Amino acid sequence: MNKKLTLSMDSKIIDFAHNFSKKANKPVSQIVEHYFIVLKEKSTAVLPKNLEELYGIFEGIETPDKKELRRMFHEKYSN
Repeated sequence: MNKKLTLSMDSKIIDFAHNFSKKANKPVSQIVEHYFIVLKEKSTAVLPKNLEELYGIFEGIETPDKKELRRMFHEKYSN
């Protein structure tokens, strides 16, 4: 059963969606529906065991910023 959904977006995105829709020869609603189907499949995807073990390993650990990492790299490898 199909239901109606109203979306509010920036006018530039709406223009892009209409142009993309014409080029793809598909209605905007079908493109959006497909996008959400893909998102749903990805969100329910099972991670391989080795990746699952790594998931969240860095939570709660402060990561150095880019400049700090560069400085540490140059200190280590500049000699």
